[in-house]
Amino acid sequence: MNTGLGMGALIGAMLLSAATATAATVDLSPRPPARPAAATIEVSMLAYSPRPRARPAETGQEDQVRRVANTGFQRWIDGFRDRAVAQGIRGAVFDRAFRGVYYNTDVIQRDRNQSEFTKQIWEYLDSAVSPTRVRNGREMYRKHGRLLAEIERRYRVEAHVVTAIWGLESAYGAYKGDTPIIEALATLAYDGRRGRFFEQQLIAALKIIQSGDTAPRNMTGSWAGAMGHTQFIPTSYLAYAQDFRGDGRRDIWADDPTDGLASTANYLAKAGWTYGQPWGMEVTLPRGFDYALAGARIKKPVNTWHRLGVRRADGSRIPDHGRASILLPAGAQGAAFVIFDNFHVIERYNAADAYVIAVGHLGDRIRGGGPIRADWPRGDRSLSLTEKKELQQRLTARGYDTRGVDGIIGPNTIAAVRAFQRAAGLIPDGYTSLDILRRLRRGGG
Repeated sequence: MNTGLGMGALIGAMLLSAATATAATVDLSPRPPARPAAATIEVSMLAYSPRPRARPAETGQEDQVRRVANTGFQRWIDGFRDRAVAQGIRGAVFDRAFRGVYYNTDVIQRDRNQSEFTKQIWEYLDSAVSPTRVRNGREMYRKHGRLLAEIERRYRVEAHVVTAIWGLESAYGAYKGDTPIIEALATLAYDGRRGRFFEQQLIAALKIIQSGDTAPRNMTGSWAGAMGHTQFIPTSYLAYAQDFRGDGRRDIWADDPTDGLASTANYLAKAGWTYGQPWGMEVTLPRGFDYALAGARIKKPVNTWHRLGVRRADGSRIPDHGRASILLPAGAQGAAFVIFDNFHVIERYNAADAYVIAVGHLGDRIRGGGPIRADWPRGDRSLSLTEKKELQQRLTARGYDTRGVDGIIGPNTIAAVRAFQRAAGLIPDGYTSLDILRRLRRGGG
């Protein structure tokens, strides 16, 4: 994946399993490769904060701890300068961009200090589609209605979807991030854990500065390199950012959100957005539904789902927007959704199903839609990484091969859970829960 957006989104795609049975990496995806999909949507408390974290007020002493002299880092900068110049960055541009850049220990700490425990989807949606975010979204939708309508006409991407992404990525521009991007990317590239990716982003950031779209001091964003109203990372900016008014600059950092919102619409359009098609909608499943049919990889005509007894949450017929899948982010005990191709377009912005559902549902709410009707299994807690590995080990030992023990709940683990559930006389929804782990520990069904 070579382009990207969103602090919460960016980190999430680096670190977490998505919640469908689709694990394909897409060329247009904005983030580093996401792990395979999971049956349980689990969202990192750090990575999926719906807004960039505002940095606390810093004293001189705190800043000294956060940004330190590092001779190894300085040597790396010297070597990187030659590589940057070889890729077309002018020496004067490089020197201006790196003036005052230090090794940023805060960035490294944030990169490595990821919680082993994750949020369940309902906890994430409670925050991502909170009453405040819905209310603010409706206000912004009205305030910028003329601009959003223009953007919708030009790019053929619905305004409420663009507004929802804006709301999730930066709380409608209120939290765009204030970390110096050159310093953050240089620190992460030097660190080496994903050095190649972040060096690529750093070269792209220097190209943005060299083009004159912004100055180094104005290029701020999240600690992981995402910038602006809808949190583009530099390669994504180069590929998709828009100068909507033709003023000669693609300014996604300004208080005016015009270029940021247009850039997001352009990104979705280039990713294959179908105008007029919903992302999905909540549905009810009939008694006796075959849960083996659920999963994003299983697509059927809407008429087939209708014959099987699937209905919208209000009891009406599902509108025909092409082949569709049934998604059960919390298994048989939670809400069910029918999803269309546009669901997967939003996935290219962030590969986690929790994020896609949040964008889609927030957009629906902004347009006046109601909350999700079904209950969630709120008594469940998510499994820790250690517990996920234990679950895989125990499934494999029982003859339900997960094809690896890595803590990533992807299609193989989902299939193993389903096989175990069938053998135990349970609903085979593939939902990875603490109950399944406890049954495996007991040695029975």
